[in-house]
Amino acid sequence: MDGERGPIGGLEILPVHGIGDVMPGDDLAALIVGAAPWLRDGDILVVTSKIVSKAEGRLVEVPADGPEREAARADVLAAETARVVARRGPTAIVQTHHGFVMAAAGIDASNIDKTHLVLLPADPDASARALRAALAGRGLDVAVIVSDTMGRAWRNGLTDVALGAAGIAPVRDHRGEIDPYGNELQLTEMAVIDELAAAGELVKGKCAQVPVAVVRGFPGTGIADGPGAAALVRDPDSDMFSLGTAEARAAGLRDAARLADAPAGGVPADPAAVARALAAVEDMLAPGTHVGESAGVLRFAAPDASPAALLRLGADVHRVRAALAAEGLGSTAVPDGAALTLTLTRA
Repeated sequence: MDGERGPIGGLEILPVHGIGDVMPGDDLAALIVGAAPWLRDGDILVVTSKIVSKAEGRLVEVPADGPEREAARADVLAAETARVVARRGPTAIVQTHHGFVMAAAGIDASNIDKTHLVLLPADPDASARALRAALAGRGLDVAVIVSDTMGRAWRNGLTDVALGAAGIAPVRDHRGEIDPYGNELQLTEMAVIDELAAAGELVKGKCAQVPVAVVRGFPGTGIADGPGAAALVRDPDSDMFSLGTAEARAAGLRDAARLADAPAGGVPADPAAVARALAAVEDMLAPGTHVGESAGVLRFAAPDASPAALLRLGADVHRVRAALAAEGLGSTAVPDGAALTLTLTRA
């Protein structure tokens, strides 16, 4: 995936002026070559996704203003959303059907008339491959990156990233290399196409109507189309931050409401983890609820056998079970009259 390349002696980042407004059905390769006859083999074209979407007709007609416009935009956002990651006020961070996590699914209302919204390309990697092939048909062997703007977790400000790519490896994998101090690199994989997309944005800007930049002097082009930017989308199993805080809390509460008994024969629970769980809820337990602990077993007793006391006992036990689950401990509840026993294991 990473491809072979030598050291970089220096880069040029060049704006492509004069492309003008792009309309559905336009030949992007012709527009780019006409505006940049100075292109040469080995160049990397960083193309704003918006002009790709416009050329491909990825536009949605909406009312120009008023509540009807907002309602239409909400419908478009819902259609482009695979999963809501976080929502704060009017801002929604969602995962698109491509797998990208973006504000408002990348739907754009800038640099377009007020009666339309621009969607992301349906398949940005395919768009990059098609544009590269069209340029090859005009005698140019170049790489293509389709870029768009994204925010970043834990960082203010925006930067451009690659949504699609062709003719360049998306990642430079340093794993297995030895640094100058003799240490073997184990985790370093550089998202090269994201870095190049960000570099291209420096000469494109948002209001200058420069939708294409050229990065010149970067080794590693002239290869097959490659896996594209899809290789940079993190798979769900390795995503440690798949939800916003409020959404993760809501998911945790739903999980707590569906706690199942722990399977039999588990590893005994860590006493320190049990103590942390009990401490987390001790001020929430009803007066008179007694909790006894011995050898991986908690025994709860109500102050009396009245229906009200037993109902409160059940609520207290569930609070403890949820706190135990937060510590990675499983539990199995066994009722015994006015008492209840929890057998604890590691989840």
